[in-house]
Amino acid sequence: MSTEISHSWDDTILPFQLDKADMRGRVARLDGVLETIINQHAYPLPVAALATEVALLTALIGQTVQLNWKLSVQVHGDGAIRRIAADYFGPTAEAKPAQLRAWASFDAERLQLDAQPFGQLGSGMFAILIDQGTGAQPYQGITPLAGGSLSKCAETYFAQSEQLPTAFQLGLAQELGTDGQALWRSGGIMVQHMPKAGMHVQDEASGDGGLLQATDILSGDASENWNRVTTLLETAELTELVGPHVDPSTLLYRLFNEEGPRVFDVQPVEFGCTCGPDKVRQSLSIYSAKDIATMTTDEGIVTADCQFCGAHYEMDPATLGFEAQDSADA
Repeated sequence: MSTEISHSWDDTILPFQLDKADMRGRVARLDGVLETIINQHAYPLPVAALATEVALLTALIGQTVQLNWKLSVQVHGDGAIRRIAADYFGPTAEAKPAQLRAWASFDAERLQLDAQPFGQLGSGMFAILIDQGTGAQPYQGITPLAGGSLSKCAETYFAQSEQLPTAFQLGLAQELGTDGQALWRSGGIMVQHMPKAGMHVQDEASGDGGLLQATDILSGDASENWNRVTTLLETAELTELVGPHVDPSTLLYRLFNEEGPRVFDVQPVEFGCTCGPDKVRQSLSIYSAKDIATMTTDEGIVTADCQFCGAHYEMDPATLGFEAQDSADA
């Protein structure tokens, strides 16, 4: 990190459980990882804010995936900010760090620097994809861009696709680094009702434009517990979520000390990208030699840049395309 002091909870996810309320959750802090994601692209402020939010949501949601799995959050819109994508790669082994990456695309001519970021996505969709690895069918869930924030989209996704009441409280901020550069910091909490065999959607429609809410799923004591915990969650202040002086365990005790909070092993997170020459060749294997020719530069090479990490690749066109693959197989 470029700040003078780092903390043991920087770039970590802390799983927890609220025993009395029958809920689980995670507290996440992204600092150095976020600096890598944002600074290498020099995103304008509205784009950086949304990319930060997507990265934080991906970390909070992704922590539950198993070793070597990948969870992706993708946002597609028809506004000035067209696409945001983030990937969470589960650890390769116990006690190893998870890896996180994120990327955004936007139309600089349409972007309004002083406008609310979420509104610049326009109409579109919020998607969560889970890749369990070779031999498994990837899972995908989609919900529309609605509710005024990406965290609300994620809450709707869990209510609709998983029938799990879920709430997020996120904090995004900038601080001035020792070199005078503005640095993004983020932190957030996710709480989720533990799944029950008897949980079901009471009504097909809700009062929010037909999008399911927690009140459509819970009733009785579960509903009361949910309302109490989410009310407490909303009291978390920005300085507690992103500041360097409140560690996640202390924050949980401040918010939920009456709910019996119990924490588990912390999950470290680092920036990571899985791009490489082989994956570039694989992505180009759908093209013919004629198509590859149109991508070839005057110098006789095909170039490709990774949108996530900025890695630059130069390749011999004779080794690319499905015809080259067929030749190699023969």
